[in-house]
Amino acid sequence: MHAVLVTLLVIVCIALIVVVLLQSGKSAGLSGAISGGAEQLFGKQKARGLDLILHRITIVLSVLFFFLTIAVSYFDL
Repeated sequence: MHAVLVTLLVIVCIALIVVVLLQSGKSAGLSGAISGGAEQLFGKQKARGLDLILHRITIVLSVLFFFLTIAVSYFDL
């Protein structure tokens, strides 16, 4: 049981890292001040649906990560 949970935890960890890296930035800092105005003027609607899907996948994977971490620590005893 422990080996299965650890394997699932590793898979969820790798998937969570990949999904977070695929998300676009929120245009913070000085570079966001320069390019943020152009994005608001011309719009950035193409990637909006993909960002929403990636955001939801991130939430699901993070919840799975916490549950699997608690389960691994529980069955490790």
